[in-house]
Amino acid sequence: MDSGLTILTAMITPAVLISGAGAILVSTTTRVGRVTDRIRHQAERFRGLVEGDHLDEALANAEKDMIMQQLEIHSQRSRMLLRAMTGLYIAISLFVLASVLIGARELTKGNTGLLPTVLAVLGALSLAYSTLMLSVEVRLSARASRLEMRFILQLGERYAQLYDEAYERPAQ
Repeated sequence: MDSGLTILTAMITPAVLISGAGAILVSTTTRVGRVTDRIRHQAERFRGLVEGDHLDEALANAEKDMIMQQLEIHSQRSRMLLRAMTGLYIAISLFVLASVLIGARELTKGNTGLLPTVLAVLGALSLAYSTLMLSVEVRLSARASRLEMRFILQLGERYAQLYDEAYERPAQ
C-alpha cells in the first residue's frame, strides 16, 4: 500500500471525530448565546416588576418568583454548557493531537507506542462527558419552559376572570 494512503487512512478516524465534536460545539455555542439572552431578558423583566406599579400585586409576585426560579435554572444551564464546551474543546484537541502523532509516526517510521490510541480514547471520554452535560442542560431548559408556561396559564386565567367580571351581564 502507498505510504501516503496509509498515513491518510490512519488519520481519518480522529478527523471524523474532530468533525463531530466541532458540529456539537457550534450547536453548544448557539445554546450559550440563547441562555445569556434569556438571563438578560428575565433580569430586565424582574427589574420592571420591582420598580413598576402593578394592577395585580399577586400576579406581579408570582412573576417575580417565576423569574427568580428561572434565573437559577438558567445559571445552572450556563454552567453545564460551559462544562460541555470545555469538554468539547479538550476532545477536539486530543483528537487533533492523536491524528498528528499518527501522521508523524507514519512519516518518520518512528514509534509512538500507544500514545495516539490513549489520546483518542481520552478524547472520546471527553466527548462523552460533554454530551452528558448537554443532555442535563436540555432537561433544565425544559424545566424552565414548564415554569414559564405554568405562569402564563395562571396569567391567562386571571385576565379571563377580569374580562368576565368586566363584561358580566346584569341580572334581568
